[in-house]
Amino acid sequence: MDFAHIPVLLEPCMELLNLSRRPDGVFVDATLGGGGHTEEILRRTRGQVFGIDRDREALRAAGARLAPYSGRFSALHGNYADLPALLDGAGVGLVDGVLMDLGVSSYQLDNPERGFSFHADAPLDMRMDQEAALTAADVLNTYEEKEIARILWEYGEEKWAARIAKFIVQARPLHTTQDLVRVIDAAVPAAARREVSHPARRTFQAVRIEVNSELSLLPGALLSAAGRLKSGGRLVVITFHSLEDRIVKNAFRRLQDPCTCPPRSPICVCGKKSAGRIVTRKPVLPSEEECAANRRAHSAKVRAFERGEGEMEI
Repeated sequence: MDFAHIPVLLEPCMELLNLSRRPDGVFVDATLGGGGHTEEILRRTRGQVFGIDRDREALRAAGARLAPYSGRFSALHGNYADLPALLDGAGVGLVDGVLMDLGVSSYQLDNPERGFSFHADAPLDMRMDQEAALTAADVLNTYEEKEIARILWEYGEEKWAARIAKFIVQARPLHTTQDLVRVIDAAVPAAARREVSHPARRTFQAVRIEVNSELSLLPGALLSAAGRLKSGGRLVVITFHSLEDRIVKNAFRRLQDPCTCPPRSPICVCGKKSAGRIVTRKPVLPSEEECAANRRAHSAKVRAFERGEGEMEI
């Protein structure tokens, strides 16, 4: 398959990165994917972009797509949570902007062999980094029933989590995505199945998040990324579901106002200083035209944070 990629919220992201004020800047696309956002940054600036991705297939495809910019683009294999170490390894200090496009890429969803989609039959994999050890099969076939139920409830907001977990354990071993879909179909009552677009959607999301440690790594990754920004540099983050968005919103609030003093304290005694300001009072949403042209854009939101002056505590 081609690593096709239609960058979501492209224009808002380019505006929020403030490219016009930093035409010679150094930027990081911490979730490179198909390279669509990176290509636009390179096209609009004379600067340099470091693209991070845990999927080597994405790095290869983006490298081919961005070959005309080879002198200004560098691909780095790793997780966005590894951003400080990866930049250190590349000899890069502070940067002018960081972009994160969270969630699974269109290629990973559309490639049935990767096991992300409930529409096709494939091995239960769901690893964004195919060199990682943990797979969806490991989660479903070895985790205790209570732990599976917790994952489905917390990461998928699935109200039938306990029942689905019970059915999963009873049906073990599960080998393919359709094995899991059949279990979910059996576990979720018919009336409830009619209330959602597909009864497997939330379970697949939850298992994918667990396999790739998406939510557990995100808070620290946001703080680390903000810590590598120059004064006036911006961290721009695209989310696709409420769990991610809540983490981003809270992290930005913590960066803007880290004070831990009691609310009624007359003066601040904790000594914690603001790391900058939230640029987006509310998240920026895709236009109706973009939603019509790109189905992945429907649930997307983007928020931005601008680094201030002074030292930052992480």
